[in-house]
Amino acid sequence: MQIGMIGLGKMGANMARRLMAAGHTCVVYDQAAAARDDLVRYGAVAATSVTDLLHRLEGHPRAVWLMLPAGKVTDAVVDELGGLMAKDDIIVDGGNSFYKDDIRRSATLAARGVRYLDCGTSGGVWGIDRGYCMMIGGAKAAVDHLDPIFTSLAPGVGGIPRTPGRVGSDPRVEQGYLHAGPSGSGHFVKMVHNGIEYGLMQAFGEGFDILRNKDSVDLPESERLSLNLADIAEVWRRGSVVSSWLLDLAAAALARDPALSTFSGYVQDSGEGRWTVEAAIEEAVPADVLTTALYARFRSREAHTFAEKMLSAMRFGFGGHEEGREAIDPESQPVGAPAA
Repeated sequence: MQIGMIGLGKMGANMARRLMAAGHTCVVYDQAAAARDDLVRYGAVAATSVTDLLHRLEGHPRAVWLMLPAGKVTDAVVDELGGLMAKDDIIVDGGNSFYKDDIRRSATLAARGVRYLDCGTSGGVWGIDRGYCMMIGGAKAAVDHLDPIFTSLAPGVGGIPRTPGRVGSDPRVEQGYLHAGPSGSGHFVKMVHNGIEYGLMQAFGEGFDILRNKDSVDLPESERLSLNLADIAEVWRRGSVVSSWLLDLAAAALARDPALSTFSGYVQDSGEGRWTVEAAIEEAVPADVLTTALYARFRSREAHTFAEKMLSAMRFGFGGHEEGREAIDPESQPVGAPAA
């Protein structure tokens, strides 16, 4: 299947590579010529503009996938595409857009006959090997048309045991992608996913900070313990109820540097944590943990704790986010990288 890809950053380029490895044809565009040229080496067709990309897509309907920063940048490209595309063509926003923007865009494009899908995409920089978990909003017919694309990007069933009682449910969910509902639902589900992620990361960060400070001079000498955090993280990965990919990333970071000395503890938020808290307020739903986790990130920009170094290490592990890190060896493999 042929698809256009606009935005060739950390995730966009890897998604194009994964699609081409599965036999799809990608027509790619990014403002950075080097990013386009790099994908040509993998078999992509490079376009020099949005208009050129559409001209290079064959057949009908055409489909274009966006991996761009949320907000004005995505709005501008969606508007440009909407003015150039034909009836039944499809735009997929796979970035981290605000779900209310999706609802607005979908309605505007529908008046022109262009179909719009919002796709919450989780998988970070390692999705090229692990696959991408996707939560999709929009018309069923458009989702079904792009099913070969979603199937190739998704992780597949893998070794995860089937959940009892799911007989008769949508089998695509077990492959790692979901048609969540109408426009906006995909990014709404991904937004809450990221809010939960904040809470889980904060819990790990605080827990390891408590373990690390058990040898504090403020404690009675008889109660002080010097604990090996890397070993604790490793044993928890194996059979404990808190095992997870986030713990895998934490364990890898601690094994590499138990003091996390290359991380400042300055932790950014992508915006989705804020939107999740705003949604909780609109729905009058208590969200104590998620709200506190968001505020902890705000605090991290003023004073840094070991817990916040843990958050920064996990963010670097799954997304390659560099936030106030000290210089590290550029040839070194990021923590949490899959084994070769």
